[in-house]
Amino acid sequence: MAKTTARASTREEALRLLGSGGVAVVELDYESGWQDAVELGRLGRAVGVRVEFRGHESIAVKSPEALVTGLSRAKTSFRQRNLYCQFDLNLLPAGQLEQLEAKAATLGDYILGGHLLREVDAVWAK
Repeated sequence: MAKTTARASTREEALRLLGSGGVAVVELDYESGWQDAVELGRLGRAVGVRVEFRGHESIAVKSPEALVTGLSRAKTSFRQRNLYCQFDLNLLPAGQLEQLEAKAATLGDYILGGHLLREVDAVWAK
């Protein structure tokens, strides 16, 4: 079986993945994952699996349409998404930026200028 990265949405899932032998990295993608990171990291080292916890992810957003579409999809992670817009925010119709910012805030996310982007975890192109 190929070694891959896998996301665990619960502690139990992380333990199962650590014992599966098919992953190189287990990402703890649940709110209390930070509490389990040290213990699961020790268990992971014993079997040659790296365990990671991140509370946010950086997403490069390529267009206004990609921002609208991305915010309308169901969020599959508890992580805060920093949405770095790689387009001129002034291209959005009057009032739409405020609506999108409110939507992002309800999801625990932030809309930011693209010039602030340092590392990219994902790209929203459409």
